[in-house]
Parts: sequence; C-alpha cells; structure tokens
Amino acid sequence: MARRSTSDDSPLVAPDSEKITLRLPAAHLRMLDFLVELHDYPTRSEAVRAAVRDMVYARVELVHEKAKKMQDAETALSGLESLKRNFVQR
Repeated sequence: MARRSTSDDSPLVAPDSEKITLRLPAAHLRMLDFLVELHDYPTRSEAVRAAVRDMVYARVELVHEKAKKMQDAETALSGLESLKRNFVQR
C-alpha cells in the first residue's frame, strides 16, 4: 500500500477550507486508496475534495435545469389560461 499523506498543507487546499470527519464503506475506501496508489490523486483528501466538487457542480447544474423547466411550464400554463379566458369570452 502506498504511503498516504496526512498533511493538509498542500497548495491544493484552499486557505478557507474546513476539516470534516467522514465515514465511508470499506469498499469505497479501498477504491479511493487504489486511486491514490495509482497517483491519480496525491492524497485521500484531494480525491474526496475532487469528488465533492464534481458532485456539487453536477447537482447545481441539474437543479438549475429543473428550475428552468418548472419556469417554462409555469409560463406555458399561464399562456394556456390566457388562451382559455379569451376562448370562453367569445
């Protein structure tokens, strides 16, 4: 097993970052360590930071898309209500 760095003095760590405690299934931790061993990530911490960052960006994009669809649906419904009122008045 590769030696893991335990220091967060890496230039990759933002100065305003906070330390957290995290529990992972053993299988996930083994896969994470494997990525570190392959030098895909320099440390476990960096691998977790990258995973969280990617998840947050993906979720924000998904939520933004959902909000836009909801807004488009509201606009379409509003147009239908207006059309309905005009049709009934005739």
